[in-house]
Amino acid sequence: MSDVLQRLAEMLEARKNADPASSYVAKLYAKGNDTILKKIGEEATETVIAAKSGDRAQIVYETADLWFHTLVMLAHHGLSPDDVLNELARREGLSGLEEKAGRSK
Repeated sequence: MSDVLQRLAEMLEARKNADPASSYVAKLYAKGNDTILKKIGEEATETVIAAKSGDRAQIVYETADLWFHTLVMLAHHGLSPDDVLNELARREGLSGLEEKAGRSK
C-alpha cells in the first residue's frame, strides 16, 4: 500500500474514537453508514461531472474526494485499503469476463 494510503487508513482508524465536534471524519462515523454512503454517491457524481467536462485538475480533485470517502466507508466496516488491493491483485491477469464468471452467486 502506498504511504499515503497507509497514513490515511491509520488516521481514519484513530478518528473512530474522536469527538465528532472536533473531526469531520468522526462526525461521519457518528452519523453512520447512510451518511457515509450518501457522501460517496455525491462524490461519485461530482467525479463523473468532472470527467465529462474533461478538466484534468477537477477530475483529480473529485477523484481524491471520492477515494477519501470510500476509505471512510471501508474503515467504518472494519476494512482497509489492503483488503481492496488484495482483491485487485487476485484479479490481476484475469480477463474481466473470466473474473465475473468466477464470482459466486
